[in-house]
Amino acid sequence: MGRRKAKREAPQKKKAILPMDIQFTCPFCNHEKSCEVKMDKHRKTAKISCQICLEDFQTNINILSEPIDVYNDWIDACDAIN
Repeated sequence: MGRRKAKREAPQKKKAILPMDIQFTCPFCNHEKSCEVKMDKHRKTAKISCQICLEDFQTNINILSEPIDVYNDWIDACDAIN
């Protein structure tokens, strides 16, 4: 009696890692991708500003913060005011 051949699986493809966005929709003028986040990790601050309506927001960040975190802080601050 002979051995059965082992079935080999195809190697798994690596998933492409997409970079996170740094441009977001403005909550005031609703233009898409008009707000850009600039992070200064040495000073531990981040600033997000709209290029259309010139609204801006600045917040403190830590070493783990990402641009989406700054945008979410801005949205939370807008909701807190309203």
